[in-house]
Amino acid sequence: MLVKLFETFNPVNQALFATLFTWFVTALGAGLVFFFKTINRKILDGMLGFAAGVMIAASFWSLLAPAIEMAEQTGTPSWFPAVVGFLSGGAFLWVVDKLLPHIHIGYPDNNAEGIKISWQRSVLLILAITLHNIPEGLAVGVAFGVVASGLPSSPSLAGAIVLAIGIGLQNFPEGAAVSIPLRREGFSRLKSFIYGQASGIVEPIAGVLGAIAVLTIQPILPYALSFAAGAMFFVVIEELIPESQLNKNTDISTIAAMLGFTV
Repeated sequence: MLVKLFETFNPVNQALFATLFTWFVTALGAGLVFFFKTINRKILDGMLGFAAGVMIAASFWSLLAPAIEMAEQTGTPSWFPAVVGFLSGGAFLWVVDKLLPHIHIGYPDNNAEGIKISWQRSVLLILAITLHNIPEGLAVGVAFGVVASGLPSSPSLAGAIVLAIGIGLQNFPEGAAVSIPLRREGFSRLKSFIYGQASGIVEPIAGVLGAIAVLTIQPILPYALSFAAGAMFFVVIEELIPESQLNKNTDISTIAAMLGFTV
């Protein structure tokens, strides 16, 4: 039923509606601040581990594997677009990570990354989650754009929808991970919620841009898929996994990551 509904929209609108959903789930997670002022660290670590598992699975099954299959059909060495795109996606996030001021969940103020600037800790937390959401929105948009290409190896519309649902699931803890720490730092519940959900606003923007890019330049399809996969892998390895194990809840976060991959 959901697939038939999406079939009535053009690819750009599909990407828009899918990423609006992922933003909505971020807002749901941020809404936990109306009920809790703190969140159990074991629960948060489990959520972060689950998110990492979802993103690893999505990176391969919905992005890298189709990119390799597309390259095989064009006569290009099957590994080439995947390698170039994957490493370029990681390099892009590495550059953004070095430039954008942000601080990761659970780290002290002196561990802030990016260009040094005297912004409040709350702003740096929001920017950290926003950084996560750029490749997630891009991945969803690229997936829907590639479906519209009609190539035999393109992911199915159902596959693109499942990718959006998976990323939406892992956005829930991210919304809570922003809003609840802000509440602890003295913000009102409403302000904490507004800032928490705002971290997901980049997903519809990145999603629409990703869909437009692959629809406009067909030859870049395998590179675009691999680029999104590399960006997501960077986020998982550089941020989600270290944060999930920061408080030594390694078993919980590891098992949650495996469950996330399975889902």
